[in-house]
Amino acid sequence: MKKVLFLLLLIGGNAFAQNITLTTAKFATGDNKNWANLNFEDSSWKSIHLNTHWEEQGFENYNGYAWYRIHFNLTTAFKNQGILKEDIEFFLSRIDDADISYLNGVEIGRTGRMLDDPKGFGSGVSKERHYVISAHHPALRWDADNVIAIRVYDKGGTGGMFKTYPSIHFLQHLEYLNMEPVGLPINFKEKNIGKLIHLTNNYIQPITGKLSSTLSLNGKIIKQMEQFVTLQPKGSTDVNLKFPKSDAANIDVVFTETVSKGQLKTSFEIPYLLTPEEKATPQINNSALYGTKPNVPFLFKIAATGKRPMQFSALNLPKGLHLDKNTGIISGVAKDTGNYTVVLNAKNALGTASHKIQFQIGNNKVLVLPPMGWSSWNCGGLSVSDASVRATMKAIVNSGLINHGWSYVNIDDGWEADELAPDSSIMPNYKFPNMKKLTDDLHNYGLKFGIYSSPGIRTCGRYLGSYNHEVQDIKTYAAWGVDYLKYDLCSYRELFKEKLTREQHQYPYQKIHDIMEKSGRNMVLSICQYGIENVWKWGNKVGGNVWRTTGDINDTWISLKSIGFLQEIPASYNSPTYGFGDPDMMVIGVVGWDSILHDSRLTPSEQYTHVSLWSLLSAPLMLGCDLSKMDKFTYNLLSNDEVIAIDQDKWAKGPKKFELKDDVQVWVKELSDGSYALGIFNLSEKPLHKVFNFSEVGFKGNYSVRDVWRQKNMVSGNQVDAAIPKHGVLLIKIRKVGKG
Repeated sequence: MKKVLFLLLLIGGNAFAQNITLTTAKFATGDNKNWANLNFEDSSWKSIHLNTHWEEQGFENYNGYAWYRIHFNLTTAFKNQGILKEDIEFFLSRIDDADISYLNGVEIGRTGRMLDDPKGFGSGVSKERHYVISAHHPALRWDADNVIAIRVYDKGGTGGMFKTYPSIHFLQHLEYLNMEPVGLPINFKEKNIGKLIHLTNNYIQPITGKLSSTLSLNGKIIKQMEQFVTLQPKGSTDVNLKFPKSDAANIDVVFTETVSKGQLKTSFEIPYLLTPEEKATPQINNSALYGTKPNVPFLFKIAATGKRPMQFSALNLPKGLHLDKNTGIISGVAKDTGNYTVVLNAKNALGTASHKIQFQIGNNKVLVLPPMGWSSWNCGGLSVSDASVRATMKAIVNSGLINHGWSYVNIDDGWEADELAPDSSIMPNYKFPNMKKLTDDLHNYGLKFGIYSSPGIRTCGRYLGSYNHEVQDIKTYAAWGVDYLKYDLCSYRELFKEKLTREQHQYPYQKIHDIMEKSGRNMVLSICQYGIENVWKWGNKVGGNVWRTTGDINDTWISLKSIGFLQEIPASYNSPTYGFGDPDMMVIGVVGWDSILHDSRLTPSEQYTHVSLWSLLSAPLMLGCDLSKMDKFTYNLLSNDEVIAIDQDKWAKGPKKFELKDDVQVWVKELSDGSYALGIFNLSEKPLHKVFNFSEVGFKGNYSVRDVWRQKNMVSGNQVDAAIPKHGVLLIKIRKVGKG
């Protein structure tokens, strides 16, 4: 007789609410579609806990397909005790990476995409599984044994069900409701900001309740509103909230359902702008260094803001280079090695700007400062196409981001054809009809082009990797005009039965670097193997220019915090002569890892923290958002030249971290002009207002102080009055004044 696993719990304080918690299951690795069936005999399978990855339960280093079978009993008593008896939810917690779930052989839901999916693999590890069926579904067996069979595919790393125990329960009133804020076009010049609260009732009867909203600033209540709402069956309504505009103001919204008195809550932070408007007079925003190899195509654009038309000039250009005075693009081939101090000039009807930059021409000068640009993965995943890249190109140029130094446009996985050409060269798939034409068009704007591959047979998305045809691939990339290669470990590990040694991790990157050196192009090598074997200690030695120091980031505070605030040691290796640790692409703006995109789940303050911390880290600033959907807030984040200058400082030092009380961290970065950049981060769950003394992080005496985001001087002294929102930052530059 099969063992029935269930536990009855009271939830929500309601004696009539019942929950079946599932704690263990039968488990087997491999894949067989018959394992979904109710009557399959699984008694010989191993028992496994449902709130812990399978690696921790005897299946170390297993990646691939596996199945869970969970037996349970739905009793008539369970049915009778529910307040509502329409629908049953099977909550399956989180699953690493993708799943298809069956009830007694009938599919009830799926999340992510399996390896054998026609669209390719897609991870669903960050999503909770909430699969709902009717209580009258014919697959349900009341007062009898039932089986939930879960087919799982794990691409790599940890695998299986984790975080919390799965459960089964009848949906209650609030679970039929959905409440979410809907963005309205924000006019930041108006005094008030509007926000729609969209309420949806998915139940077959009306639901009524009270909607309360509260605006608070730095923990103080500014305004409250309240109104009653009736939601018709299977209907929805919008409630328009109007609040006074204010920096880092937070809105809490609560819907209290009339019958159960249960509450549905949401909160959001109003976007706020800190970067001042760009001036009409010319300003050149390039960094102080630029590196390249000799005898390869040279491409550099003078990044200058100001009213157009604008004319450009340059003094002391290396031999072989020439400037287009209308576009500000410097191109050609630098023949001679050496360091050249070049004076860049920009002129419009309102004035002239000059800027000194050192062009370092040398065989080891592929990249001397962190790259700035865009990569496709975080805004569509494998759906990248020629059209989406061109939309990005136009957005960078037309918005003006190109005038702030954003220059790389990189395509990630999903561009490769299924087969090699007859001459064994790699080809793009149907989404990229002419890769050379795309590259040429990017170069004509002064932008650079990056591409993606893997040292394995297959990429992460199961497209063709470069294994055993590396020379031909680099030859093809060079012919297209590629400037940047992201080389992702992925299936390379599948070539080995045992865990890779450090030497095995290093080998494919050294190999591809040696081939790239003969390509005739200045091609950046981005090592992507997630920080394994402390790559920051050896990435430079195998020819890398940047190297991933972490796993993938996503647009949550937990992900940002757990990745960004652990980068002190990897960033300590950063330098123009060594290379740069990469804590992954930035998740601000409109993002998404499949065809459905959404506004970043990071609050505005968290996005300010994101950009500030990455700049302090001297990290690559690679955007992962859909720039064609960029709003004014996102542009404001990306166009602050004083913040960018911290990332692009010519010393490119990593910062030092200080952990203070009240969950405050201060990151201090020494800059080449004799000043220091300080990021004061509030990691706590409430706004912070404190007087921060510079002596707390080792600075004695008096200092001039500048608010970098606001580009505004503050009161000089030995302290600063810091009012920082939850998960927010105060980014300042300080410089010693006087003696002592």
